[in-house]
Amino acid sequence: MRGDVTITGFGIRTAFGTGADALRRGVFAGIPAFRPTTRFDTGPYRTPMAAAAPDGPDAVEDWALRHALARCGAEALDMAGLGPGTEAAVLLGVAGDHTSVTRYWRSRPEEAASVSARGPGTDAGRTAERAGERTGGVVLNGVAGEDVARNADVVSGRAAGEGAGRKADVVPHGVAGDGVARNSDMVPGEDAGRTGDVVLNGVAGEGAVRNAVVLNGAGSDDTGRNAGVVLTGGPGAEPGGAAARLADAVPARLAESLAGHLGLTGPRLTFTNACVASAAAIIHACRLISSGRIDVAVCAGGYLVEEETFGKFDSGRALSRDGMVRPFSADRSGLLLGDGVAAVVLESAEHARRRGARPLASVLGWGAATDAHHIAQPHPEGAGLAQATRQALRLAGDPDGAALGYVNAHGTGTRYNDGAETRGLRAALAERAGSIPVSSTKSTTGHLLEAAGIVEFVITMLALTDGVLPPTAGFTRPDPECDLDYVPNRPRRADPRRALTINAAFGGANTALVLERP
Repeated sequence: MRGDVTITGFGIRTAFGTGADALRRGVFAGIPAFRPTTRFDTGPYRTPMAAAAPDGPDAVEDWALRHALARCGAEALDMAGLGPGTEAAVLLGVAGDHTSVTRYWRSRPEEAASVSARGPGTDAGRTAERAGERTGGVVLNGVAGEDVARNADVVSGRAAGEGAGRKADVVPHGVAGDGVARNSDMVPGEDAGRTGDVVLNGVAGEGAVRNAVVLNGAGSDDTGRNAGVVLTGGPGAEPGGAAARLADAVPARLAESLAGHLGLTGPRLTFTNACVASAAAIIHACRLISSGRIDVAVCAGGYLVEEETFGKFDSGRALSRDGMVRPFSADRSGLLLGDGVAAVVLESAEHARRRGARPLASVLGWGAATDAHHIAQPHPEGAGLAQATRQALRLAGDPDGAALGYVNAHGTGTRYNDGAETRGLRAALAERAGSIPVSSTKSTTGHLLEAAGIVEFVITMLALTDGVLPPTAGFTRPDPECDLDYVPNRPRRADPRRALTINAAFGGANTALVLERP
């Protein structure tokens, strides 16, 4: 490893409010933030409860995810003493802002009805559920020529020619022309977006995007002939309306927006791997910094409670039945969703020293593993989680976890997760497992989905710097399957020097990060 990784700034927002003091008043006091949400009609669902800020039905629109990310990013940079023009990578864990999608379709019931009525087999019907579903993908930030990217997944940047990218995967930032790389992986040409899904910030040429959704683009002849949506700029656009905000549903768009708002000039990456997304962003940034490829990274993640995801978890009967999240408790009945947005500034220790920055904590180890046991259920023995934890501990130079003083667990409060997580920790930590305090702060914040990793990363850092372990709230009685020290219900004074934070996600993805206070 060529360089240590330090944390020099952070910004955070949860249902408790903005900043570290809001976390201290809520998470570290063991006070759950769950209440009936008023952001949408919860009548059709089994519970109205979520850890959402009490700011009314327009909460997510008034503080859209891109704005929340920008605010947290600006706070993190300000704390770190950095500003616009900094050469810093932006790594974001997010699934997009689904609120705008939900509101867009509900605001146009006549369009939805018209498309559905035509049914499959018609040009419009092909775009009813997902525009351009036949074979296409996404065109980002480019100018598409004649019939570009017939079977492309993404077109986002470089010049290309006719027929190029008919089977293409990705084309970043460019202009499509004639005759280049018909079956290329990277460059598109003829048949631009004919069966594509989305064109962002682009100008589509003749025949382009016949079945596409066009976001923020200008269309020419035949553009959007069978398009599901044409948004902002060019024929058929509706500048400034709900349709314009649909672009925020594209995760990579949010990363571009964040970097642009902060004035950062480095590379941008977006991670969409569910509940480990923002933790994966941090891990990748640590790899880039420790290998000497970059000096500074801004990592961020965000999720704000909205109906699309709420309804899916309700349909899966994953939400708690009693309005509380009770991780590791015998009577746990499920999770609840919560607001969470955070950003952290990571730097090489040498870069921070050169500019006189004060490190808040260091990241000593990281690990990621996928056991692929099941699409939604964790491995019953926590195999992937144990593997990720072992990787992180080995990298931190502490393979037995002898220096660990706290574990911030994934702890969703679901029947499957908590027992598997306990067994995974026992497998990774062996005889040390029973003596290390473990807590789940989802018992107060709710499950923050893509933002869980980064919010819990900040909470873990505060536990180290404040000398207080946040409790597992809502704990009632022990479960024989869950037999560790879960810091039940009350915060605990402690003096840990190192801590571990772990996360898990659908598909068997697992992450682990080891932090150390200065």
